[in-house]
Amino acid sequence: MRLLRSTDLALRVLMRLAVATDATPTTRQVAADMDVPYTHAAKVVAELQHLGLVDARRGRRGGLTLTEKGRTASVGAVVRVFEGDGDVVECEGATPCPLRSGCRLRGALRRAQEAFFASLDPVTVAEIVAEPTGPLLLGISQGPGTV
Repeated sequence: MRLLRSTDLALRVLMRLAVATDATPTTRQVAADMDVPYTHAAKVVAELQHLGLVDARRGRRGGLTLTEKGRTASVGAVVRVFEGDGDVVECEGATPCPLRSGCRLRGALRRAQEAFFASLDPVTVAEIVAEPTGPLLLGISQGPGTV
């Protein structure tokens, strides 16, 4: 299973904000740190804000902060939201699979997908930024040429 780009970015944004000790980076700064287009980062940040995981303030003293809910959020829950509840394979699409009425693969893949999510459920954002990840994130968040 491969995560959507938005899911990957959402997790990286949460991780980045989890180590932002006293700074409140902007969406533009986070996009630059993660080397992704600003528009993509803005959409992901908006969804994280909607979920109550990130607080975003505009203006001169604005920026992004991780909420307590974001710090304790289940990685599995975040992945579920961004990935959606669709099947791993598309059996009923524009050209339906001829095996769909008697195939056992779809159910097996659904169970595997749920096992994947379930294995991430007990993991929190705070846990995934523990040593050695946290210091690495701090290093990239300073960007090239900043000290």
